[in-house]
Amino acid sequence: GTLCRTKPTDLVFIIDSSRSVRPHEFEKIKVFVSRVIEALDVGPNATRVGVINYASAVRSELSLQGPQSKAALLQAVRRIQPLSTGTMTGLAIQFAVSRAFSAAEGGRDGAPNFKKVAIVVTDGRPQDGVQDVSARARAAGIEIFAIGVGRVDMGTLRQMASEPLDEHVDYVESYSVIEKLTHKFQEAFCVVSDLCATGDHDCEQVCVSTPGTYRCACRDGFSLNSDGRTCTACNGGLGSALDLVFLIDGSKSVRPENFELVKKFINQIVDSLEVSDKQAQVGLVQYSSSVRQEFPLGQFKSKKDIKAAVKKMSYMEKGTMTGQALKYLVDSSFSIINGARPGVPKVGIVFTDGRSQDYISDAAKKAKDSGFRMFAVGVGNAVEDELREIASEPVAEHYFYTADFRTISKIGKKLQMKICVEEDPCECKSIVKFQTKVEELINSLQQ
Repeated sequence: GTLCRTKPTDLVFIIDSSRSVRPHEFEKIKVFVSRVIEALDVGPNATRVGVINYASAVRSELSLQGPQSKAALLQAVRRIQPLSTGTMTGLAIQFAVSRAFSAAEGGRDGAPNFKKVAIVVTDGRPQDGVQDVSARARAAGIEIFAIGVGRVDMGTLRQMASEPLDEHVDYVESYSVIEKLTHKFQEAFCVVSDLCATGDHDCEQVCVSTPGTYRCACRDGFSLNSDGRTCTACNGGLGSALDLVFLIDGSKSVRPENFELVKKFINQIVDSLEVSDKQAQVGLVQYSSSVRQEFPLGQFKSKKDIKAAVKKMSYMEKGTMTGQALKYLVDSSFSIINGARPGVPKVGIVFTDGRSQDYISDAAKKAKDSGFRMFAVGVGNAVEDELREIASEPVAEHYFYTADFRTISKIGKKLQMKICVEEDPCECKSIVKFQTKVEELINSLQQ
């Protein structure tokens, strides 16, 4: 957008076209490359783009000194054809170090204001070594992002990528969803002149721009908390009674490191609650090929105990039976025998990272027909149509999606505000205050 200008960068894509990459999958790689290019400020004095195509051999498809108009770059990408032989990833990285980023090929090694970035896309185990050559590339000042697809060897990705690894290693289950990473790289190359205007900040209510940075503030009637980001809202917390159950995807596609991020996401929401017998109660259910109640509503009486139980939760690591899990939520989680309180609002937060292996429609409908307020949170390969089917009306306010597990904390902040209920809603003054909050929230989201 107009508020984003990309950093002047020498950017080289290193794309795997070995025989394991089918022709229609290679087309998906080309679309991903094109989408990233479309978001860049390209030109001889701005960002220059090169493309290396590799299999058993390496072919330079586009050099940094080649035509650098956006139209010419996109046309060159469309013409690339797969090589369809082996997988010599180390050889391709060596080619980037010795040739693609060289001054002879258009690299700007002597210019201190220009970054050197390589984005490697691969779906297999290389037939040569990558550790030493990647170390030489990083020592030469090349920042390496490693994207793995399908049955890729994750250890190889980590050997290639720059530190910190959690920012430079990405995985997708198939080439059909690689486009979901486009936004990450658009942000990675973006220099923002106004962080508040682009929404790239962590202020809960009001963001105030200052040169090169920002500070947080609160609306009238709220005060800024000691963390400098959040505001004291809803009379000091979630004061009204609430039964809240998390339904968490523990399937094998989530991966252990991301499952730890999911736990942090849960505890981020718990932090916003006032937990007690008369206020908020929290339950937790994990599902994969089966459903497991981690703890029922009301078992833990304090935030500290709930968060400790969440941290201890073990990862199931099997399939994705979201429909079965939703049925459990309806039939068991919100039952009196499992701690639910009659007449108390019921909220379900469903978290998933992939397509359900069973039918979800009936259970999703029954949950909403039962009066439960359902939020759907999807990450990575989650299917947005399924998220909308789970979410309560208005759907746009009850479902969230992000391509990257590392950004789910931003969703957590939005959820904290959406599940917040004003005390004494029957009082006219309280109703007016609550309506004002909702209108301000909607306006800020629209902006």
